[in-house]
Amino acid sequence: MEETIPFKNLHSREYQGHKKKVHSVAWNCIGTKLASGSVDQTARIWHIEPHGHGKFRLWDARSGKCSQQAELSGENINITYKPDGTHIAVGNRDDELTILDVRKFKPIHKRKFSYEVNEIAWNMTGDMFFLTTGNGTVEVLAYPSLRLVDTLMAHTAGCYCIAIDPIGRYFAVGSADSLVSLWDISEMLCVRTFTKLEWPVRTISFNYTGEYIASASEDLFIDISNVQTGRSVHQIPCRAAMNSVEWNPKYNLLAYAGDDKNKYQADEGVFRIFGFESA
Repeated sequence: MEETIPFKNLHSREYQGHKKKVHSVAWNCIGTKLASGSVDQTARIWHIEPHGHGKFRLWDARSGKCSQQAELSGENINITYKPDGTHIAVGNRDDELTILDVRKFKPIHKRKFSYEVNEIAWNMTGDMFFLTTGNGTVEVLAYPSLRLVDTLMAHTAGCYCIAIDPIGRYFAVGSADSLVSLWDISEMLCVRTFTKLEWPVRTISFNYTGEYIASASEDLFIDISNVQTGRSVHQIPCRAAMNSVEWNPKYNLLAYAGDDKNKYQADEGVFRIFGFESA
């Protein structure tokens, strides 16, 4: 039996973000901006303004639209902020990594990998960079040198996604085997698995307290589970497979984007934000 989610005033809103499907969303380190990456070969930055308890809006003070945009070389499938907010890393379908300087929003590093690279992430101190691969491994690189430090045999099938616990205790990995594994980041050992999803796990994210983890796949829901018990506490219904879920680092807001199309214009990408207040 599932637990009852210990929150109140659940709400969700939809935003038109791109001309084509949105593959990835990521918050900055203080939860005031949301980055989105799309099939349309652009990365966009949105500003968030919270209003009282559980209310928010995304906007740009000058135009009412996105505030920054970078033209990149391929179809972007992953995007993430460095914890100090100074860099953004973007991965594309050609297994190419681009790191952008946030101040200039210009590329400062590019690397092409010879193997399938899926989701990417920095640790909380920003001195390690993680790659999940199609080989079922997690590659641990030193940052900023991007020198290989360790290779973890994490799953028996390809690893699609990774999330870092904001408290610094764990990281989690989602795999094509439909499992989410939880790892002790100091020991690099697996301590728990989450088994609610039935399809390959596409995306995962910890909430800002590290108490909950969201995960999604081709199952028509986003699962929210308790990190310590492994039990599901809530599910968000979806109309299609999800590509990206990302908790805000300061608020109980979950941004998510998937394969479903905007009801007004079939080729326009959208993302949504689910929020709630603590009980």
